[in-house]
Amino acid sequence: MKKISILLLPLAAFIGVSGFFLKGLFSEPRYEVSIAVNKPLPTLSLPDVMEPSKVYDTGIFKGQKTLLNVWGVWCLTCAIELPYLTQLRENGVRIVGLYYQLNTDADFDQKPMPQLQQEIRDMLAKHGDPYQFNILDANRSYGMDLGVTGAPETFLVDEQGIVRVHHIGDINPRVWSDKFAAYF
Repeated sequence: MKKISILLLPLAAFIGVSGFFLKGLFSEPRYEVSIAVNKPLPTLSLPDVMEPSKVYDTGIFKGQKTLLNVWGVWCLTCAIELPYLTQLRENGVRIVGLYYQLNTDADFDQKPMPQLQQEIRDMLAKHGDPYQFNILDANRSYGMDLGVTGAPETFLVDEQGIVRVHHIGDINPRVWSDKFAAYF
C-alpha cells in the first residue's frame, strides 16, 4: 500500500500542475476580474505628459465620473479608438489619459521628453484628442498598481474615486453600450 501511494504522488502532482497550466492556456484575460474593480484607485502622484512640472494626485477623480484611458502612441488599437473617445468627450464624458510608456528599458534608450510630446501631439491631432489631460506613467508602476496588462485599457472611476469598470481593449459603440453607458 505504501509503494502505491509513493507511485501515485508524482502522478497527482503532474495532474495538478497540468491543470494549472491548462487553465492559463485556455483562459481569456479579457474576462478575468480586475483587481481594481469596486476598489478605490491606488494612490496617484504622477506628472502631466505635456507639463511635467504639474503633478496630479488621486483628487483629480473626486466629484465626477471619469474614464481613465491607458494608451500610447505606439499602440495601433489606441489610434483606432481615439475618434470614438473624442465623440464621447464631445458628449460630455470626462476622459483622462494615462500614457503608458513603452520604451523605458535603459538598454533600448528612452525617448527624450520633447520627442515623446511631439509624437503625442501629432497622434492626437491626426485621430482626435479626447483627453482633459494626460498623466505620464513613465515606469509603468501605476499601471501595475491598477492591474494594467497593456494598452488600450479603460477604467471607469466614479465620483468617490472607486473603479466601477475595467475594460481591456478598445472602446467602441458596442463596448460603450454594454459596459459603460449605464453609468452615464
